[in-house]
Amino acid sequence: MSADQLAAHALDLFALLGPGVTARRMFGGLGFWAGGRFFAIGDPEDGALYLKVDDQTRGRFEDAGGRPFTYAARGGERMVMSYFTPPEAALEDAEAMLPWARLGVEAAARAAATRARPPRKPRAGGKPKPRRTTTRRTTRRR
Repeated sequence: MSADQLAAHALDLFALLGPGVTARRMFGGLGFWAGGRFFAIGDPEDGALYLKVDDQTRGRFEDAGGRPFTYAARGGERMVMSYFTPPEAALEDAEAMLPWARLGVEAAARAAATRARPPRKPRAGGKPKPRRTTTRRTTRRR
């Protein structure tokens, strides 16, 4: 399956998520975003879709027979990512895909929330660090 065919098929399957689902080519495959969250990977070589999982959702994908997305890293080591295939039935019907796609979007949202930068800790004594100011030196040419 070509990347364009996989993108079109996947976007049809994800249509019930609402407007704003987009696909982009990346690393020889496809990435899918919903609401600014990266929630799915498409692999044109095997025509597979993989949805984002986390500790809360991984078991559901495993119980449904999903397999993880893997790739060969330098040195030949297999790397396993937090993306799993949905059940076969979900790959043929947008209504069957909807609950699985929602799980992927929710896992992506939780992952983004954990990556959010924590607030800066105040300095000892509670006073903010003074800002460094620079003065501009001007010289006159004679």
